[in-house]
Amino acid sequence: QLQKDLEEVKELLPKATRKRVRDVLLAEKHKLEMEIKNQPPPKPKDAAEEEKSSLGGYTVKINNYGWDQSDKFVKIYISLNGVQKLPAENVQVNFTERSFDLLVKNLNGKNYTMTFNNLLKPISVEGSSRKIKTDTVLVMCKKKREEKWDCLTQVEKESKEKEKAAYDTTDPSEGLMNILKKMYAEGDDEMKRTINKAWVESREKQYKGDIPMDI
Repeated sequence: QLQKDLEEVKELLPKATRKRVRDVLLAEKHKLEMEIKNQPPPKPKDAAEEEKSSLGGYTVKINNYGWDQSDKFVKIYISLNGVQKLPAENVQVNFTERSFDLLVKNLNGKNYTMTFNNLLKPISVEGSSRKIKTDTVLVMCKKKREEKWDCLTQVEKESKEKEKAAYDTTDPSEGLMNILKKMYAEGDDEMKRTINKAWVESREKQYKGDIPMDI
């Protein structure tokens, strides 16, 4: 628009016969030339598009997945609608001997990440890979030793062992007590009231049963 104004001023200048009109046109010409000079250069189309695509996206942490295993691989399945339409370089997985990070970039305007630390057993970094299937990313962790994994991470294993220890006891009543304690700790107010009532009734029955009949 400024360029068109400048061209019109230049066309009018030779036609101006009065000094005052000519001075006004010269001043306007100088002003327009300075405005055009100070304008920022237009961005190349590719750069503008790239900047636009990088803005407005945000990162989503993936929590849902499925997994299974073969003798040689642990396989993690992550469902992501339309992931097969992305360029291959937009789906990146970095492996270490006991972890992996997944990054899916610019899928429907969002980035997706998933991190697994402290894998249960060591994996082969060179032998591990990822595959892109319809609406799914498959992460293939190559086992260093061909053995069965009970779970994916060391944290899961420790959690299972603690839970098992709470219930696995030689005294059945002690095992029941541990279950009740866990239910009480995790339950809502209604659950706590129910357990308290059962506890009181149980103690009353036990007390009555302990009184000798000949008293």
